[in-house]
Amino acid sequence: MSFDAFDAWWWPYLFILAAGWLATDLWRFLGVMLGGRISEESDALVLIRSIATALVAAVIAKLIVFPGGALAATPLALRLAAAGIGFVAYLLARKRVIVGILVAEAVLLVGMLQFY
Repeated sequence: MSFDAFDAWWWPYLFILAAGWLATDLWRFLGVMLGGRISEESDALVLIRSIATALVAAVIAKLIVFPGGALAATPLALRLAAAGIGFVAYLLARKRVIVGILVAEAVLLVGMLQFY
C-alpha cells in the first residue's frame, strides 16, 4: 500500500488516519498494557526514561541552534540566553515549568524588540 494506491478522494485521508494511528496509538496502547507490570526501578524503564529525556533535549537543542521561522532571525546568543534564564527561573520557582517557559518567552520577546 502507498499513498497513491487508489484514485478515490477519500483514500489520502484514510491512509493518513491509519498510518498515524499505527505509528502512535498502537504503541501507546501497548505501553499502557505493559507499563503496569514493569517496576519503576527496573533497568528497562530507566533506559526508556533516559532515551525519552535525551530525545526531548535533542529537539530543544535543535530548536535553539537551528530554528525556523521568525526565531531564525534572532541571534544565537539571544536564544541561548533565553533558554538559560528560563532554566534558572524554573529552578528558582521550585521547578514550575510554566514559570521557566514564560520567563524564557519574555526574554525572547524583549530581545526581539531590541533587534527589530
